[in-house]
Amino acid sequence: MYFESVHAVLTMDGHGGFVWSAYAVTCGVVGWLLVAPMLRRTRILRDLRGAHKRSEGAAATVGQGEV
Repeated sequence: MYFESVHAVLTMDGHGGFVWSAYAVTCGVVGWLLVAPMLRRTRILRDLRGAHKRSEGAAATVGQGEV
């Protein structure tokens, strides 16, 4: 094994802060890239449902005015 202890893995001869923060940023970005499309899809579907309900309401109002 390359490292002799957990402390050696975490410190990496003084470079551990840079290495582990780079891993954290990378995992955060990849996580956001996985979650963002799902959030966008949910928002778009909610907006479409609202637009559909508004158009149904407008069609019902126009239909009642003609009677």
